[in-house]
Amino acid sequence: MTISVVVPLYNEERNVAPLVERIVAIVERLPDRPAYEIVLVNDGSSDGTLAAVREELKRRTNLVLVNLSRNFGHQLAATAGLELATGDPVVLMDGDLQDPPELIADFVEKYRQGYDVVYAVRRTRKGESAFKIFTARLFYRAIKRLTNVAIPVDTGDFRLMSRRVVEALRRSPERHRFLRGMVSWVGFNQTGVEYDRDERNAGETKYPLPKMIRFAVDGITSFSDIPLRFAAYFGFAVSAIAFVYAMVVIVAKLFRVNPPAYTPGWASTIVAVVFLGGVQLISLGIIGEYLGRIYDQVKGRPLYLVSDIERS
Repeated sequence: MTISVVVPLYNEERNVAPLVERIVAIVERLPDRPAYEIVLVNDGSSDGTLAAVREELKRRTNLVLVNLSRNFGHQLAATAGLELATGDPVVLMDGDLQDPPELIADFVEKYRQGYDVVYAVRRTRKGESAFKIFTARLFYRAIKRLTNVAIPVDTGDFRLMSRRVVEALRRSPERHRFLRGMVSWVGFNQTGVEYDRDERNAGETKYPLPKMIRFAVDGITSFSDIPLRFAAYFGFAVSAIAFVYAMVVIVAKLFRVNPPAYTPGWASTIVAVVFLGGVQLISLGIIGEYLGRIYDQVKGRPLYLVSDIERS
């Protein structure tokens, strides 16, 4: 058995050395001492991350540096690492040390029991604001209700995958990737391991609120067409209300009933115009999100470009 540990890195200069040290310490203590490789993907970092990784390559063996040509984003950097990893199984984790490498031992134990995917379930989240914890819980539960794929709640990308799961992901060339959803879609035998998520070791979060919103939109639109149906249902509902209102106005006009509620005026006209205009813009925005993804996909550009690969 050869284990690959894939870590996308973006501006994680101060985390590289302790991250590699902890990963090496745990994989070298695994039962039967399996072979391993650590694939570190530099996602166009603007700090000293690349230099820090190269320094580790000089000091240690079994390290692979995948240097992308620019910043492609976390999900595509993770995809690059998964596609270039050679092991079976493959562990995917972040580089901020919030996800403890020591959990890899539990992953491998479950893998040896026959599971193809072992994902980490966050029991607690240290060092995060109440707002972020609340919105994260809301997102996971919302996406579970909106999609037809059983995506486990309170999970991230920290997980172990067998080779056949990784190969299935490699055959899925979609550009707006939501890896935790894609892994759930693949199926096979999956199980979770609970853990307490640590505080970030150093540096700043790479997912501020705007990026979290973008990520949530990617997740929903990648696995659900409910927003499109919602726009259609909303449009039908508004049309029905407008039709009923029109009938009431016509009847009132025919029977010369003109109570104050039906007196024509600018206020009711403005409200109706603004409301219907808002509905139309929301619907167009939802359609535009899906259309934009189709546009990106049909261009057929590579998901990422590798500048160079270095091995220790």
